Amino acid sequence: MNKTMHIQEEASRCLLCAEAPCSKACKNGDPACAIRAIRFGNEVVAGLWLDPCSDVELQAAEEACIHYDRPIRIKELAAAVKGNIPRQPLPSLAIDFCGIHCENPFFLASSAICTNYEMVARAFEAGWAGVFYKTICMEDIREVSPRFDAVNELGRSDFFAFRNMEQLSENPVEMDFDILRRLKQNYPSKVVIASIMGTTEMEWITLAKMAEEAGADAVELNFSCPQMRLAGRGSDVGQNAELVLFFTAYVKRSVKIPVIPKMTPNITQINHPAMAAHFADADAISAINTIKSVTMGDRGAVTGKKTVSGLSGRAVKPIALRQIVEIARNPIINDNRIGKPIQLSGIGGIETWRDALEFIQLGCSNVQVCTAVMQYGYRIIDDLVLGLQNYMAERGIDHLSDLVGEELPNFETPTDLDRDTIVYPTFDREQCIGCGRCYTSCQDGGHQAITFDLDLRQPRLDGKRCVGCHLCRLVCPTGAIGVAKRIAKRN
Repeated sequence: MNKTMHIQEEASRCLLCAEAPCSKACKNGDPACAIRAIRFGNEVVAGLWLDPCSDVELQAAEEACIHYDRPIRIKELAAAVKGNIPRQPLPSLAIDFCGIHCENPFFLASSAICTNYEMVARAFEAGWAGVFYKTICMEDIREVSPRFDAVNELGRSDFFAFRNMEQLSENPVEMDFDILRRLKQNYPSKVVIASIMGTTEMEWITLAKMAEEAGADAVELNFSCPQMRLAGRGSDVGQNAELVLFFTAYVKRSVKIPVIPKMTPNITQINHPAMAAHFADADAISAINTIKSVTMGDRGAVTGKKTVSGLSGRAVKPIALRQIVEIARNPIINDNRIGKPIQLSGIGGIETWRDALEFIQLGCSNVQVCTAVMQYGYRIIDDLVLGLQNYMAERGIDHLSDLVGEELPNFETPTDLDRDTIVYPTFDREQCIGCGRCYTSCQDGGHQAITFDLDLRQPRLDGKRCVGCHLCRLVCPTGAIGVAKRIAKRN
């Protein structure tokens, strides 16, 4: 197993304690920050917090670890990342979104993570650039208990999918807009966006005007919540391009601040409501909201009953990216001759800076985070910012806007992909531990192109049978399978 995989595996065991005992035991460094950085894909800068620690401090930090199984091997992690510090100077992550200057692209998504003044203020203090405040509406919101459920990996407490039954803000409308007003007054450099949901034309207009009067920088139109108690709201609207067109147009005519419709993924073709938003002169699109789903565990049952509700977390990211690509590549939405090109705010499974980067490279100049904050807290902003800054520094990129949409030209339809060449897997004998996972998967799920020497415990490739599917590379636990040079297929 290579060094990076080893340290990430060890860091993934960390409980991410609040007021971590390991860091309290180390006066000159911060092991908890370093471990969190490694866990969230920032191993190249983790030495920033571990290098200052003496051997005695590292030993004390390891002894202070309260892990229920065995202490995190902090000394090993320190040795593995020694000297890994950010390149200097680090570039700014400032970027404009809907004409609004943002200190970085990272915003809180409209959800349970931003329901009152104190929460958002703490997030701003931590370094988040802005907030899409929890959706404000005029109806009486009555929530269920419990509201959440999760799908966990076996033997791990963190979850890769999160089921959410929570709806909209439970606060009185006037209270929420007063919160937005105070946030903007006390944090003028931060971006405050009001998320709203109406039922009638007048409700949408009234809420939008109240947001503007409160000093909100923009207004997001929630056409996407999948678990509304009453019909005709949330994703019921977002699935109807005509309603998206009308409600967006009503709001656009009523306020001067940017208007950002939020798309539902619970639809066959997201471009239909997206184009409707574009024709209504929307300034940007938020995508995506949660995906309708079911979890079967008893943890999420309400008085023994289960229901359909929204899924978020790491598991939804590929779906979110697909729908971002569809909007970003839509020639009508992005044609300068048919109105201004629409900007994108990406949402869905963003947990690390690499996740955020993928949304940015597909055309998003703004990203929203929710589920990762619910698991790990506002503190992950440090890893998001530093990781993206270090990536830009290593590539020599000074402006974040230069990354926006850079991967879009690399997308083709399946029909247009190269079908005349092949790339074969290669095996690194030094890294291979002889587990035979590649052999098993190829035999039972591939094209029977790998044989396995039981005495030497070594896999071998049969080039005549290999089709270059690379299932073997995906299942290898040590990263011992690479790729050869692409060549023309044999006739």
